[in-house]
Amino acid sequence: MNEENMSDINRVLEKGPWKYIFIVGLLLIVLFFFKPWVQVGAGQRGIVQNFGAVQDLVLNEGIHFKIPIVQTVILMDVKIQKAMTDAASSSSDLQDVDMSVALNYHIIPEEANQVYQKIGVQFKERIIDPAIQEVVKAVSARYTAEELITKRPIVSSEMKESLTARLLESNIAVDAFSIIDFSFSQTFTDAIEAKQTAEQNALKAKRDLDRIKVEAEQTIAAATAEAEALRLQKMNISPDLIELRKIEANLKAIEKWNGILPEVTGAGAIPFIGVGEAARKN
Repeated sequence: MNEENMSDINRVLEKGPWKYIFIVGLLLIVLFFFKPWVQVGAGQRGIVQNFGAVQDLVLNEGIHFKIPIVQTVILMDVKIQKAMTDAASSSSDLQDVDMSVALNYHIIPEEANQVYQKIGVQFKERIIDPAIQEVVKAVSARYTAEELITKRPIVSSEMKESLTARLLESNIAVDAFSIIDFSFSQTFTDAIEAKQTAEQNALKAKRDLDRIKVEAEQTIAAATAEAEALRLQKMNISPDLIELRKIEANLKAIEKWNGILPEVTGAGAIPFIGVGEAARKN
């Protein structure tokens, strides 16, 4: 393009709206290529770098302006994140324990620039996972394999406390920790099952013994009551009661008599009914 053409363009730009259109177009080109702003989304923080050097300024959520070429902004997630880890350890009685654990954590928002500067964005692989492995091994060694099962809430609480203190040094906060599952050797598992079976059998035997004792006590009580009733009944039998029973028997015999005296053979006469004796007493 020669000087005459350039001068023609300059004359056109100096006249009418073309001057403003050119300026707006130039600004759009600058905005498109250099993008002098950054948007920090929900649950994020912006790490400002001046020519690669991390600054103390941490950008909160929203739109922020930056100096093109000079400043760059790295977005870091500060929302709660979850780490699932399998950790191998040993109990105090030297039993092998495989443990599955879950950790909920987040970067402390105000310290996001420190995390990026010292650790980077791969903090899970560099900090979280190694910390979980070490804490699980340390706490598991304080308990027997059986205690790891029976005292599970206590074990989990100790692991959470240790992780909280350890990760806080790296500006990472612990929100929750839980033991998902235990896995022991087959030998130990068989021993636990055998112990549970023995305890169940012992409990059943105790229940059977208690039932037999109750039944025996009930039988003894019933026999005692029956013996006492017989004793009282025997004490109430008097000579008058015996005589009354005889009279009642004679009366029943009279009611059944048809009026014919039986024939008696022999020298002695046997009275048919003892009515006379009863009449005399009456």
